[in-house]
Amino acid sequence: MARFTRVFGVRTLRVGFVRGLRFRLAVSYVAFFAILLAAIGFFFWRHLKEEALVELEATAEADWGATVGYLRFIHEEPRWIYDPTDSDEAYTVERLRHVYLLADENGNLLEYSTIYESIGINSPETRDLIKRVLKTKRGTHDYSIQKDRDGVPYVIDAGWTQDEDKHKYFLAIGRSLAVPYRTVNDFTRTYLLLAPVMLVLASLFGWLLAGIAIQPVNSVAHAAQNVTGSNITVQIPLRGAGDELDHLIDSFNQMTERLHQSFEQIRRFSTDVSHELRTPITAIRGQLEVALFTAETPEQYRESIINAMEDIEKLSSIVRALLLLSQAESGQLALQKAPLDLAEVVTDLVDQFQIPAEEKDVHLTSSIEPCAPVEADRTQIERLLSNLLSNAVKYTPKGGSVRVVVGPAREPGWTKISVEDTGVGIPAENLPHIFDRFYRVRNAQTNTIQGLGLGLSFVAWIVEAHGGRIDVASNSGIGTRFTVLLPSGPETADPSPAESATLASNESRYS
Repeated sequence: MARFTRVFGVRTLRVGFVRGLRFRLAVSYVAFFAILLAAIGFFFWRHLKEEALVELEATAEADWGATVGYLRFIHEEPRWIYDPTDSDEAYTVERLRHVYLLADENGNLLEYSTIYESIGINSPETRDLIKRVLKTKRGTHDYSIQKDRDGVPYVIDAGWTQDEDKHKYFLAIGRSLAVPYRTVNDFTRTYLLLAPVMLVLASLFGWLLAGIAIQPVNSVAHAAQNVTGSNITVQIPLRGAGDELDHLIDSFNQMTERLHQSFEQIRRFSTDVSHELRTPITAIRGQLEVALFTAETPEQYRESIINAMEDIEKLSSIVRALLLLSQAESGQLALQKAPLDLAEVVTDLVDQFQIPAEEKDVHLTSSIEPCAPVEADRTQIERLLSNLLSNAVKYTPKGGSVRVVVGPAREPGWTKISVEDTGVGIPAENLPHIFDRFYRVRNAQTNTIQGLGLGLSFVAWIVEAHGGRIDVASNSGIGTRFTVLLPSGPETADPSPAESATLASNESRYS
């Protein structure tokens, strides 16, 4: 059963031996190896046995043919025709008659050897064999395995031949299977003796391999146990094998990197929120202290209260922005997507920003291709464009220009929005962080920091929520270009009265 122990202050999970992954891997390997050994042993045992039988059947058939060559029938009596003085020929005839049975067409026994008598010359099996063989076509052989009184197996080749008068004779020749079967049995015995030794060696080898295989897993587990809030950047070196375990280690390293970035963002966010909220609260407190301790006239009271109200409004704006951004990132702010003509929306917003642009002597132009359909939430798209246009106008000096471009992107299925200015630009070291909360770039001309640092965070969330992409390119002192790609939607028709009312409601709510 699994249990926890504490070693050097680290809580370690100890797993029961039988339930351990190493034990199960080793058992699986040994079980597979045992099945493989049994299958190989059975295959070779069966193969050796069949090969011995086939070889003896071929030998018995050759002996049967040789017997027919030596055997003659004179007046229906069998005679062996050979040269007794020839030792080789005499030995061959003697070998052929070693397991031998001869009967006439009526089943009467004519000749038989002592060994065949031991097998059974008058047994029902032999009688049935004689009758069955004599009814077959000439040249047909019947093979069977029979045992003598001592249990020695013999392969019997039975067939029939005939004399010159066309009388049939049953002839059976046998060969002993004792020697081939002894070889098979010796192999089986040796194999069964070696199999346990091989299984023991396989068990040790499997245990070693399983330990090597799960070592990276143990490394990941050990590293995960060492992960704390102050030590979250733990990285495990890759083995270089390029296998699944390397993929696991790489995934773990990426996870710790993401956690580190998340913790760092939370830490920075907490610090920024504390700083942003402390400033207006301190200002409010100062204004109230002034009104309480130094104000003497109604005008002084009024001025202090007005200043405090301005700081309260700034504090409320921060809280509202944080709440809205938190709802957006947690999924509580649902998008109301609908077919939308982006060209119409951008045209309206460019017209709205002409006045603040003229006040700063900034030339605001646009290049908008008609009918740029997208599937989007109009309120959020307007917020996105307003933030980009507001920043472009704010950070473009007098006499500069801002240009908005809307049209299909080079990639099929995407619509592009580009907001480009000739403003102060963004230093290269700030570009990776401009979409972080409360991250603000110092104005190179005035050496001041403006805004809350939340606008581009909203922009990034809106683009991501719509399945789009955003890119920024900037050079200090030359200008900045934000490029937004949104998935194209079906072409939008003229809005119905109900849709017009909804759009008007969204516009009034946004303003």
